Amino acid sequence: MKGNYKFLLLALLIAFASCSFTNKTFDNPDKDKLLIQLITYVLEQGHFDPRDINDEFSENVFDDYLVQLDPFKRYFYASDIKEFEAYKNEIDDQIKAYDLTFFNLTHQRLLERIAESKKIYTEILDKPFDFSIEEEYSTNYDELEYANNKREMKERWRQQLKFSTIANYDEALAQRDSNIDGIELSDGTWTSEEPKDVSEKELSSKKKKAAAKATLKEIEEEARNDTRQSLDELYDFIDERQRKDWFAVYINAIVEEFDPHTFYFAPEDKDRFDVAMSGNFEGIGARLQKKRDAVIVNEIISGGPAWRANQLEVGDQILKVRQQDEIEAVNIVGMRLDDAIKLIKGPKGTVVTLTLKRVDGTIVDIKITRDIVELEETYAKSSIVEKDGKTFGVINLPKFYINFEDYNKRNAASDIKQEIIRLKQQGMEGLVLDLRNNGGGSLQTVVDIVGLFIEDGPVVQVKTTTEPKEVLEDRDKSIIWDGPLVVLVNELSASASEILAAAMQDYKRAIVIGSKQTYGKGTVQNVLDLNRMVRNNSNGDMGALKFTTQKFYRINGGSTQLEGVKSDVVVPDRYSYINIGEKDQENPLPWDKIDAVDYELWSNYFDYDTTISKSKERMAANEQLKLIDANAKWVKKIQDRESYSLNYDKYRNDMDLNEEEAKRFEKLSEYQTDLTFSSLPYEMKLMEKDTILKEKRRRWHEGLAKDVYIEEALNVLNDLKMTYSIKNKVATSVKN
Repeated sequence: MKGNYKFLLLALLIAFASCSFTNKTFDNPDKDKLLIQLITYVLEQGHFDPRDINDEFSENVFDDYLVQLDPFKRYFYASDIKEFEAYKNEIDDQIKAYDLTFFNLTHQRLLERIAESKKIYTEILDKPFDFSIEEEYSTNYDELEYANNKREMKERWRQQLKFSTIANYDEALAQRDSNIDGIELSDGTWTSEEPKDVSEKELSSKKKKAAAKATLKEIEEEARNDTRQSLDELYDFIDERQRKDWFAVYINAIVEEFDPHTFYFAPEDKDRFDVAMSGNFEGIGARLQKKRDAVIVNEIISGGPAWRANQLEVGDQILKVRQQDEIEAVNIVGMRLDDAIKLIKGPKGTVVTLTLKRVDGTIVDIKITRDIVELEETYAKSSIVEKDGKTFGVINLPKFYINFEDYNKRNAASDIKQEIIRLKQQGMEGLVLDLRNNGGGSLQTVVDIVGLFIEDGPVVQVKTTTEPKEVLEDRDKSIIWDGPLVVLVNELSASASEILAAAMQDYKRAIVIGSKQTYGKGTVQNVLDLNRMVRNNSNGDMGALKFTTQKFYRINGGSTQLEGVKSDVVVPDRYSYINIGEKDQENPLPWDKIDAVDYELWSNYFDYDTTISKSKERMAANEQLKLIDANAKWVKKIQDRESYSLNYDKYRNDMDLNEEEAKRFEKLSEYQTDLTFSSLPYEMKLMEKDTILKEKRRRWHEGLAKDVYIEEALNVLNDLKMTYSIKNKVATSVKN
């Protein structure tokens, strides 16, 4: 498979570099125009199902772009939209001519309206809200008309801000009421326990003092200030956005008309994508956030350079950054977060000096030697568990990760293989492969992982427009695990997850347990560095384009596009009634079918039909799953609600009804199996020195012990072991 995948990727890149494909010259001195020229050319020539860029395309871009710019319709006026509509059927022509007139107009107007809106929300939040007035607020923004004048716009903002503030008001009021039931300590904190050395008279006095301390007027003001602070932080983020950031929004409004998975990555976004796919980067190993003008440390990544140095702490503010070869430090206060991160990250082995302001106000300089930072939670992890005297393994795979530059470095397939070997050393008799919430990743790793469970054979069919289909096969006859196997999926298992689940199902190699169907993404994307297309580029980094080049099909010929993989045993979950699949996205490619390929079913003594039947019986009688289904329906009802009262008494009454109904589902979090999960010996040794890893595993194992889906997966493994024993004995006696 490795050779096949590299051939496909190489062929694509060669095609882009060949004279027959790139005999055009891309050298427009205007970077924005050059970007449109590059992207439209790539999509016309390389997309699996290129769209006609015509008036209909133009209208769709127009509508989607404006929704992205102003989803709540609180910036643009009806007059702005009327002015913009002159271009509604012209965007296609402007795209072809690399004309930026429409973008320039909307971008400039947006900046003007954002500046105006800041004055509007500041003025509104300077005055108290009256929560005794009877009025309703609708969150159905699709049906909302654009404001005709400043009076209407101000009223729109007032309602939206009041809606935000009433939630803050309710929370603050609840906090005050809980304080009344408690005692204020000398340090200003509160306790619900009544001190034994305080008289009844003093106790009553303290409670009255607490009640008087926060009047309704003060609580309303506090709630408004919370709303103001949230908006101020949002506008700080907006103010940091540069023209190139807004232009990327426009570009994506264009490319997403081709399909939901075609996307333009600005240079910074491409870096983040690479980190997400590989699971590692070079830097100090800290996650940062922007608060006002400050860059704050909000997480230290376990095992990274900052964690090992043990000098950087969560809550520290980074004031300055100095590189090892420079004398002067760069002040990053007020700097865009992306720009600050660029200064802090750097090549492995280099030293960066950070000037910090600690939480206590002290200023210190620390030095950290940069290194490879591995995002451990991206990687596969395993656990061992005993049930009915048998030992089973669980492997959780969050993503099909890969290092595109060097496949021999850490990747999902090699990690899964290693975990299986380790689990076998612990006496594993059955395996659960958990792909829930796994959105996919590398196609290469899927084929290699499937190969761990079958002797050899086809795994997936890949079709490119106008070209013969290609069958990607496992050619390695070795099998790492030939025992009972269950694959867990849900509605968020997509793409590569669906390929793996489908192959296991088609071979009858595993039982798939989970949602009615998986996500339904049956397409393949490639990421093209746009800088490869430009000769003598003086425009700077052009970013990258992820675009759909192929569709994949099961070995039985069916596509997973839209339909996904249907579980052998269907169990309800929290997403059961929510529209989150590929079929619910805009512009998805259609479902279709091609010829099946020859493949042989897995030869074993497992009785899948009996096992599936028994599992379905258990699921139908499981009270926890019935409650999960009821909860999913309730969540759907809450999500679909569009009208809310801005009268506090009615708002609180609605909340009381919701909270009362929610009590029905409190038992969901109380569910507990009698299973105990533990880490493997190699990880136990790591946890002796890594307390963060130890805590992460403790939480994961606690979650597994409360997981009804894992519990049923283990029941299925147990049943498979039993059917194997019975059928194997029968087969042996017949043979004798």
